[in-house]
Amino acid sequence: MDKPYNITAIVLAAGRGLRAGGPGPKQWQPLMGKPLISWSIAPFLTHPMVSQVVVVHHPDEDDLLSQLPSGILYVAGGINRDDSVRCALTAIQPLSPDYVLIHDAARPCLDQYLLSECINSMVTHGAAAPAVAVQDTLWRGTDQVLDMIDRTQIFRAQTPQCFAYELISSAHKSAEFSATDDVQIARTAGHTVAIVPGNEDNIKVTLPGDFARAEQILRGRMKLRVGNGFDVHRFGPGTEITLCGVNLPHKAGLIGHSDADVGMHAVTDAIYGALARGDIGQHFPPSDPQWKSSASDIFLKHAVDLAAEMGFRIENVDCTLICEFPKIGPHANAMRARMAQIMGLKEDQVSIKATTSETLGFTGREEGIAAMASAALVSL
Repeated sequence: MDKPYNITAIVLAAGRGLRAGGPGPKQWQPLMGKPLISWSIAPFLTHPMVSQVVVVHHPDEDDLLSQLPSGILYVAGGINRDDSVRCALTAIQPLSPDYVLIHDAARPCLDQYLLSECINSMVTHGAAAPAVAVQDTLWRGTDQVLDMIDRTQIFRAQTPQCFAYELISSAHKSAEFSATDDVQIARTAGHTVAIVPGNEDNIKVTLPGDFARAEQILRGRMKLRVGNGFDVHRFGPGTEITLCGVNLPHKAGLIGHSDADVGMHAVTDAIYGALARGDIGQHFPPSDPQWKSSASDIFLKHAVDLAAEMGFRIENVDCTLICEFPKIGPHANAMRARMAQIMGLKEDQVSIKATTSETLGFTGREEGIAAMASAALVSL
C-alpha cells in the first residue's frame, strides 16, 4: 500500500551492553531462538507506515548482521550514542525521510499499538516519545534516606523517540554536549516533545534477569493463526507450466484466469484463511479482466502485505503439489527459493513437496494438478 509519509526507523545497536552478562553484547544474545535485536526491529519491519529500517551496529559486528532479515540498511556506529544517531541521520539523508523513529535495540517488547500511537503523535506534534508516569514514592539518599522527591510530573522515558527528520537532524548538529537520549537533544534545541502514554511491557533489557521477563512478555502476547488452502487447475494447450513461481517445460499448459500457478494459489489462500480474509477470488475476482494472465506473485504479495497490516508475520508455509507429472523433486529447491523471495522469508521457512495419487482420480489420469497448503502466522 502507498505510505503517506517516508518514515525511517533507526535501531541503535552499537553499544556493548555488558551489564546483561552472557558471552557478548546483549542485543545479539538469544531470546526465544533469535537474537534479541530481531524482536526489537520486527515491529518496524511490518508496520504499514514505516518505509525503511536502519540498524546502527558496532564496526566489529559485521559478521552478525546476516542473522537479521533482508531489506535492512546497516550503518556503522560512532564512539557513543550521540555519534551513532548522527551517523544514521547522515546516512539516510539521501532517502529524504519525513520522519525518523529512534529505538533502542535492547527494547524487544514494543507492540504495534504503542508504535502506531507514537507515529500519530509525531505527525501531529513534530516530536513525540513514549513514557510511563512514575507511581512509586521517590527518595534521594546514599545508605540512608536524605530527602523525598515529588513524583508529580515525573516520567520514565522509553523508545521509540520520534521526530520530524529536519527537526532532530538540525538539533543533533547544534548539540554541544553528550545526551542520554534524543528528547534531551531536541529539548535543548528549543523544541517541544509530546508525551505518549507508554507501556510497562516496553522494557529495556539491561540486567541478566531481564531476558526472562522479556520472554514472558513476548510469549504472553503472541497469537498463532493457522490457515489452509486448496486449488486445482486442469491441463490445456501449451508447452510450459508455472508452479510455485518456477517455469517448467511440459507437454501441456495449465488453464486459469491468471497464470494458473496452482501451488502459489494454494499458499495464498492459506494465508488469507489464517487471516479470515476469504480467498483469492474475493480479492482478485476472475470476472475482472485486469487480472487475466497475471503473474500469481501479485496475489501472494498482497496476502503477505495484508498479514503485516493486520499485525502478523508468516512463520512458515507448507505446500504439497499433487500430480503424476512433471516430477517436482528436481525443482523443489528452486521453488522454495522463489516462494521465500516473494514472501520475504528464509528458505527454511518454506516447504515444497509433491505426491502422486497412484494413478487414481483426475490427477492420476493427468487431467490436471492439485495443491494443498498450510500457513502459520504469529502476531507481532
